[in-house]
Amino acid sequence: MNEKNTNYHPIFGLLTIVTIVFILYILKSLLIPILYAIILAVMIFPVQRFLEHKWRFNRLFATLCSLLIIFFITALIGALIYFQLNSISNNGEDYTKNISKLYNDATASIQKMLNMNSSNTLFSSDLKIENILKNNFDKIGEFLTQSGSLISNLVLIPIYLFFFLYYRQFFRVFYYKAFKYKSKDFLNNMIDKVYNIQQNYLIGLIKVIVIVGILNTTGLLILGIDHAIFFGFFAAILLLIPYIGVIIGSLIPAMVALATKDSAWYALGVVAIFMFIQFLEGNFITPKITGSKVSINAFIAILSFIVFSMLWGIAGMILALPITATLKIIFDNTPGFHAYGFLIGDPIDKHLHSRARTRLKKWKKIRSKTSI
Repeated sequence: MNEKNTNYHPIFGLLTIVTIVFILYILKSLLIPILYAIILAVMIFPVQRFLEHKWRFNRLFATLCSLLIIFFITALIGALIYFQLNSISNNGEDYTKNISKLYNDATASIQKMLNMNSSNTLFSSDLKIENILKNNFDKIGEFLTQSGSLISNLVLIPIYLFFFLYYRQFFRVFYYKAFKYKSKDFLNNMIDKVYNIQQNYLIGLIKVIVIVGILNTTGLLILGIDHAIFFGFFAAILLLIPYIGVIIGSLIPAMVALATKDSAWYALGVVAIFMFIQFLEGNFITPKITGSKVSINAFIAILSFIVFSMLWGIAGMILALPITATLKIIFDNTPGFHAYGFLIGDPIDKHLHSRARTRLKKWKKIRSKTSI
C-alpha cells in the first residue's frame, strides 16, 4: 500500500501566500469590518458568557446586552474626546492670537537678521496666520471622524458582531463539517488557540496604550502643558495610526504650548518627547509586549505592522498582529507550511548563540575530558 505523499514544494507555499495577499487587497472593504467584528466579539465574549451562565440570560438577550455595553463604552470615549476638543477649540481665539504674535515676532527677527524686505511673501502680514490656525482648529475633529470608510464600518461592524455572538455555535458546527477529516478535539484545540491569541493581543494592546499614555502625560506634565492627561492618552491611542498618528498626537499639544507658554522651546519639547516615545513604542514597547503575548518574534511583529499598513492602511496597522498570530497557528498545523510558522515564532536559546561560541564550548568540554 503506497503512502500518501504530504510533502509540498516550498514554491507552492510561497505562491499560496502571494495569492492570499492579493485576495486580501481586493476584498479589503469586505474583510476589514468582519475582522474588527471578530476582535470585538473576542473582547466582549467573557461578558456574554457571564450573562448566559451566571445570570441565566438567553442568548439573544445576552447578545443585545453585550452590544449595548460596547456601544456605551465607545460612546463614552467618543464623548470625552469630543468635549475635550471642543473645550480646546473654544479657547482657539486666545490660542491663535498668541501664536500669531509669536509668528510676527519670529518673522520680524528673521527679517532683521537677514536684512530682508517685509513685502516678501513668506513674511507678509497678508498671510493672515490667525485665520489659518483658526480654520485648522475647527477641522481637526472633522479630519479624525471622516478618515477611512468610518460610516459604513459603524453600520456593518455591529451587525457582524451580533451574528458572530448569536450564531457562534452554528459557525462552530460549520467548522466541524468543513474539516470533517480532522477530529473534534483537534478542531476545538485550534479554536481555543486562536481565541487565546486574540485575547492576549487585546490585553497587550491595552498595556501598550496605558504605558505610552503614562509616558506622554509625564512628559507633558514636566513641561507644564495644559490638559496633559487628555493629550497624553489621546496621542497613545492615535499611535495605532501609522506615521500620521504621532503627527496629530504631537501637533495639538505643541500648538497649545505655543499659545500658552512664553517660549517656542516648549512646543519643540513636546514634539521631541512624543517622537522619542514613539521610537520607544515602535521598536521596544509594542514588539516586546504584544509580540510576546501573541508568541511571535519582534522582527515579524515589526514587519507585520509595515506590511499590513501598506496593504490596508490604518486598519491594517491595528489588525496586523492578531492576523499574524492566527496565521502562525494555521501554519503550525498545516502540512507544507510548518517552516513559515517556525519563522513567525520566537527563537529558542540555541538559535541566538553564535556557531563559534557553541564550538568553543564543545572544544572546552572535550579538552576537560582528555585532561582527566
